[in-house]
Amino acid sequence: LATAAAVIASQALISGAYSLTMQAIQLGYLPRLAIEHTSESEKGQIFIPKVNWALMIACVALVIGFGSSSNLAAAYGIAVTLTMLITTMLFYFAARRLWNWGFWTAMAVVVPAFLIELAFFGANSLKIAHGGWFPLAVGLMIFTLMTTWRTGRRLLWQRVRTTALPTTQFLDSIGRRELPRVKGTAVYLAGNPEGVPIALLHNLKHNKVLHERVVFLTMVVQETPRADDDSRITVKELDQGFWRVRATYGFMEEPNVPEMLRRCADFGLKLREAETSFFLSRETIIPTRKSGMARWRENLFAVMARNSQSATSFFQLPASRVVELGMQVEI
Repeated sequence: LATAAAVIASQALISGAYSLTMQAIQLGYLPRLAIEHTSESEKGQIFIPKVNWALMIACVALVIGFGSSSNLAAAYGIAVTLTMLITTMLFYFAARRLWNWGFWTAMAVVVPAFLIELAFFGANSLKIAHGGWFPLAVGLMIFTLMTTWRTGRRLLWQRVRTTALPTTQFLDSIGRRELPRVKGTAVYLAGNPEGVPIALLHNLKHNKVLHERVVFLTMVVQETPRADDDSRITVKELDQGFWRVRATYGFMEEPNVPEMLRRCADFGLKLREAETSFFLSRETIIPTRKSGMARWRENLFAVMARNSQSATSFFQLPASRVVELGMQVEI
């Protein structure tokens, strides 16, 4: 029975680690990682190789480090009781925001459970010095990685945004210049749903040419599991062959740019994949002494950014039709 319980619990842990990692990536708390889908019918059945390796290494290190299950009990107790406390707190917010419970109704359910679990945690806290520190250290490490990535992306966005050009100003300048236009469609992935993508400005600076049709595509992640199909795509025709597309998806959904663009045909924007090129900007992070994060966190963010999965794979773009334009950003 103990062995069967261990197998079941380990499978639940592995599946949960994959799902939570994918959701953290979609919400912008972790860098992009390679995600493999192991089922043609179930979208949520995924496999993340780097997470799998991390779990294996951590498991082996725990067995070697603690030596016996009795020594591991202290770490297990802290992890379980903290999980119970966090789950109770999450239940309160779910009851209030999702189920529209009243404050006192939610508190009547949450407070008794929270007090009992708090007593369990208090009893287990005596074992922190005897191995209970390990789950706390792991939690602190993951929290540091997630907050560093989140803060780093915000700082990067602020630096890039200062160099962004308003769309109306850009279109006016294009109208005054006689730039050569080549056949086909260029799709520029843009994080800013209002300004002009940096990749386009770099392309104009170096190649001095525009496609006859240019699409600014912004992928937006909602803090809901799945986006509403009725408002998933908005298409707006600008001027002089320029279009702006805004695609929305939930944190449990996988972004697929070619599929999104095929849906644009319903809004008057018909694209042929064989005549479409995708332009991306790839930032190289340079840590500096500017205000924002501590220097060691900036270096950590730079390492995470260098090791993240390419946008080509993450957004399922056809690799043979992708052009990446690099730029250096100081944070």
